[in-house]
Amino acid sequence: MTAARIHASALVFDAHVDTPQRLLFQHLDLGIRDPEGCIDIPRMRDGNIGAIFFALWVPIEITGTLATKRALDLLDAVLQEVQRHAAELMLARTSTDVRKARAENRIAILLGVEGGHAIQNSLGALRDFWERGVRYLTLTHNAATDWADSSNDKAKNHGLTDFGREVIFEMNRLGMLVDISHVSDKTFTDVIETSRAPVIASHSCCRALSASPRNLTDEMIKTLAARGGVIHIAFHNAFLSQEYLDARRARGREVDDSEKEIEHRFAGDEARILIELQKLSDNFIAAGKLPPVRWQRIVDHIDHAVALVGTDHVGLGSDFDGAYMPSGMEDSSQLAKITRELSQRGYAETDIHKILGENTLRVLGDVERIAQSYLSRKG
Repeated sequence: MTAARIHASALVFDAHVDTPQRLLFQHLDLGIRDPEGCIDIPRMRDGNIGAIFFALWVPIEITGTLATKRALDLLDAVLQEVQRHAAELMLARTSTDVRKARAENRIAILLGVEGGHAIQNSLGALRDFWERGVRYLTLTHNAATDWADSSNDKAKNHGLTDFGREVIFEMNRLGMLVDISHVSDKTFTDVIETSRAPVIASHSCCRALSASPRNLTDEMIKTLAARGGVIHIAFHNAFLSQEYLDARRARGREVDDSEKEIEHRFAGDEARILIELQKLSDNFIAAGKLPPVRWQRIVDHIDHAVALVGTDHVGLGSDFDGAYMPSGMEDSSQLAKITRELSQRGYAETDIHKILGENTLRVLGDVERIAQSYLSRKG
């Protein structure tokens, strides 16, 4: 079978995009092919996306009740868009819903909260998000919460606190995926030791290929897989390329000042800031100040993870609309390139299907079944 047919027959499942920011701040109509950003229905169709997690990202500067409100505002923006395009989109709460959407030729939209500070240290708030359809929680963003440490912040809790473990137990009971992207290495270890269900990294790469603290070490990838989890390879330049990461660090002051100027100029519109930051990265590359990153690096990271743990524990988590995309993978319409490259590197059709989405659907179902076992024991 040709790569084009393999891609067309696959359930392509992207575990992380930040498009809700555009829905809330820019009132993006997903039904229209947009000249900016990465995600809309026409381009998802071009890329054959069958299911996608929309991340409800709460910036670390927003705390307390405002953090919960921001996540709920993003959630409402997504639900309104799903309702507006009900013929094309379907809110999915379960793995069965994803299959149903596929059978109806609709795109399954799933919800994840990015940033555990959005639950305000409340299991009740966690349950409220679950009732509204949220099916994963990224435990931290770029700062520690009161109960879990972040990979991009100094240690505050030495991993998970006792309350953090309660959060994991409750997520297991509900059937909510535990997402360890953004957490510190110690938090990762504590989560693995605590969770009764497989956990995921919704958008991370391999630290052996790019030494960002946001990426997973080989040992972490092996541990994640041994518990049935999945690492979803992100497309962000600095996670993919050590050369880009090193150059970005070397030009720290210049890049930081440029980023701060954009954040000041477009304050109040987080979606516009993210788009302008992508343009800034592209401009630095065009000027020779940062090295170009080729889209094939995505498959290099897939190769590395597969060499460690096999094809059952690797997926895609693009971070579209929330990160700096490599050349040739500017939006979701380009996803068939990954299938073509995997095929050229000798991957079998069944393994390509696993990586493109079946692994993500499988781990979602596994977590659901473990939650059902909690109900059985209660009964």
